[in-house]
Amino acid sequence: MIRISMVLIAFVLVAAAAGAQTFPPQPPPSSMGQGNDKERAACHPDVTRFCQAQLKINPDDTLGILGCLQANRPKISRACQQVLASHGQ
Repeated sequence: MIRISMVLIAFVLVAAAAGAQTFPPQPPPSSMGQGNDKERAACHPDVTRFCQAQLKINPDDTLGILGCLQANRPKISRACQQVLASHGQ
């Protein structure tokens, strides 16, 4: 009985220590891979053509627009495909 209590206490202490770890700071959402002016210009026509639903919902939703471009990848321009590839997408 004492062994079980000691094991349980040790488990709780280890779990508490693991939960107390801090994670590295994450970049703010506005800096999430939006690219430079030239890259944005390359994808702008594709975004306005294929991603109207995302733009109407939230024009600042970078991840939603990226998902839209990826879903329409066979249809988007070669320049925009190259921008996505250069960002590992």
